[in-house]
Amino acid sequence: MDKIIVTITGLLSIAGIYWFFFGKKEETVMTASDTWTITVDGGYKPNVIKIPKDKPATITFLRKDENNCLEEVVFPDYKIKEYLPLNKEVTITLPSPHKPSSFHCGMSMFQGKIETV
Repeated sequence: MDKIIVTITGLLSIAGIYWFFFGKKEETVMTASDTWTITVDGGYKPNVIKIPKDKPATITFLRKDENNCLEEVVFPDYKIKEYLPLNKEVTITLPSPHKPSSFHCGMSMFQGKIETV
C-alpha cells in the first residue's frame, strides 16, 4: 500500500513540475482602442498583444518588479529602447505596425510578442 501511495505522489509531482515549467503561459489581449497597458512584474503581463495592422499603437508599461533586467524594454524592429522606472508609467507609441514583431527586456530574458490583425 505504501508503494502505491509513493508512486502516485511521485507521478503527480512530476506532472505538476512539467505543467509549471512547460505549460502554456502566454496571455493575449486585444482591445478596441489604440492603447494597451502592460504590467512588468516577473515578466510582461500580457506578453502577447494584438494590434490592428497599419494603425499607430500606444503601449503603456507599468513596472512593479525590482529586477534590474526588467528596467529596460527594447523593440528591436522599431529601434526603440526605453528605461522603465519602478512604479511609473512609460508610454511608447509604435508607428503603424505592419508585421508581427517582439519586445524584450535589456538582457532578452523576458519577452513579449506583438501580433498584427
